[in-house]
Amino acid sequence: MSGRHWEDWTIGDRIEHPIRRTVTETDNLLFSTMTHNPQPLHIDAEAARASEFGQIVVNGTFTFALMIGLSVGETTLGTLVANLGYDKLVMPSPVFIGDTLRADTEVVELRESKSRPTAGLVTFRHRLHNQRDQRVCECLRTALINRRPA
Repeated sequence: MSGRHWEDWTIGDRIEHPIRRTVTETDNLLFSTMTHNPQPLHIDAEAARASEFGQIVVNGTFTFALMIGLSVGETTLGTLVANLGYDKLVMPSPVFIGDTLRADTEVVELRESKSRPTAGLVTFRHRLHNQRDQRVCECLRTALINRRPA
């Protein structure tokens, strides 16, 4: 287990996640087809080439899911009860095939749980950047995290 218990977090904690990921054409195509997303910008090279982007744009929901996945090892792995919500999701720059993405996380809020004395709430700000240091995705994630066992 590498996730932290509720008591181990403080507001302002910041993590640069060590795993980076280069997005492949297969990632984008499989994710788009598995989620029944037929957007030509994601799956049709000719249509994408004719767009303002000039190339395939990676499916945004894949980008979001990858950002969260890259953060799990150092945040909630083995300590998560449930993700309670994702807020203020933004994607200020597109992701393209071949981009290498890295994530960082900051703790922005801590609250005790009113309904679960064995857990507390942590709100994380997750950010995802490409190899050009452009921010490509950001959100707030509120997670219900186990307290340290007595």
